[in-house]
Amino acid sequence: MNSLVQVPAVMGGAIVLTFVAGRLTDLLLRRAAARHPETPLWNMLRRCRSSVRLLLFAAVLRAVYRQIAWQPLQEHEAAVGRVLTLVLIGASAWCVVLVTSAVVESSYARYAHGTRDPSRVRRVRTQVTLIMRIVTAVVAVVAAAAMLLTFPDFRAVGTSLLASAGIIGIVAGVAAQSTLGNLFAGFQIAFGDMVRIGDTVVVAGEWGVVEEITLTFLAVRTWDERRITMPVSYFTGRPFENWSRGGIQMTGTVFLHCDHTTPVALMREKLREILEGCEAWDGRGWDLAVTDTTPSAIVVRAIVTAKDADDLWTARCAVREQLVAWLAEKHPYALPRVSTSAAAVPAAYADGVSKRAPGSDA
Repeated sequence: MNSLVQVPAVMGGAIVLTFVAGRLTDLLLRRAAARHPETPLWNMLRRCRSSVRLLLFAAVLRAVYRQIAWQPLQEHEAAVGRVLTLVLIGASAWCVVLVTSAVVESSYARYAHGTRDPSRVRRVRTQVTLIMRIVTAVVAVVAAAAMLLTFPDFRAVGTSLLASAGIIGIVAGVAAQSTLGNLFAGFQIAFGDMVRIGDTVVVAGEWGVVEEITLTFLAVRTWDERRITMPVSYFTGRPFENWSRGGIQMTGTVFLHCDHTTPVALMREKLREILEGCEAWDGRGWDLAVTDTTPSAIVVRAIVTAKDADDLWTARCAVREQLVAWLAEKHPYALPRVSTSAAAVPAAYADGVSKRAPGSDA
């Protein structure tokens, strides 16, 4: 009878102790957050409540389960102890990951709040993301190894495998060559500042924004909401355009094909008028010039500037649309056309041409 009462008493005591310790920890974190509102660390640490409670519960049971005089429990004492040890290791790993995440995210939040340079913020964000993934992977591997070491059979297997570690390492290195290449490329991208989360890039002919960077792949969100997933080694082995390097302001061009009779001076004045009414134009510069000519048309190039890639696209579309509409309304003769009639001959040469014998030389 005593054993039947002892089991729920121990379980209930462990639950009460865990609950009280969790509430006390949460209360201390709330007071710390109220005293230091400028530091988000304390509120972030409150996310560790569940892992801390599980860790305390497993630790308490692991410490007192042998004192319970219950026959079924004593018969399976080793198995129960191993299960509690596994839970304790898993909870410890979970708690370490959450605490590390809170510390890293708090540091990043304070840095982002005090830094006005968006490029530096994106760089730190990229590094923080990869650091957290590395920490999570390392903690998971260590926890899994610790769990395996609790089984005597796996210790023997591990000892036998150490004898052939050299051969296994060579085989694994050859088999995982591409994976290891991507892994080191991820480190190079994170700390070499080649590309960052939020950068505007052009890869494989596609324009988009870097949305996610991991140790093995990189995701780019295109303008039409598609996601392009590429291995990080692509960015370390091939050239690509990064429009966010050296500042996000950009210069763009708009090309129009017009007739030779186009009033370029009036077109230049119209461009200035369009840009003054365009909110996407940042006012840094503009220009309009004839850059090429063909037997049937001229090529007019308009240059506009904007503070970023999105505004540049908007400004280019506005200039193109309004210039074409203005030409169609005010100067329709300036639009490109295909000539199907014979060229007009000046009067001074009309008589000479008419008197010239067919097939005679000029």
